[in-house]
Amino acid sequence: MYRFAKAAVNVTGQAVRQVRHGSTNSQDFHAKYGTGVLVGGAVFCTAVWSYVLTQTGITWNLSPVGKVMPKEWREAEE
Repeated sequence: MYRFAKAAVNVTGQAVRQVRHGSTNSQDFHAKYGTGVLVGGAVFCTAVWSYVLTQTGITWNLSPVGKVMPKEWREAEE
């Protein structure tokens, strides 16, 4: 347990130093890759929903308007 606690403190200390002195990653990540990540996510989402809508056979409970025909009225029996 001592080794685990020591490692956890060390990792926490490294994280604090990175935040305090600036991250080791370049600050222009979003400027460099943001558009590509956004477009890639949109394409992936569209592809998954296209598959779900066309290939899975899910019944979507669409509106029955125009598909359901009313039954004939029966006369009340006395």
